[in-house]
Amino acid sequence: MKKEYDFSTAEQGKFYRPIDELEIPVYLDKDVEKFFYQRAVGRNIDLKQVVDTVLRKEMDLLKAIG
Repeated sequence: MKKEYDFSTAEQGKFYRPIDELEIPVYLDKDVEKFFYQRAVGRNIDLKQVVDTVLRKEMDLLKAIG
């Protein structure tokens, strides 16, 4: 490690991204992914759309029960 670094040409915030723009990947277990993938292919829709639909229904259920 150097004793001193030159930050005179540094750009503050160059790699900053607001947290609301950050997309966090979600990894499914293989059996869960396979189950939903088969449903998606059977309905000719995207896997993301199937999982989003299921999760939204789960959210509504959790809201309803408090």
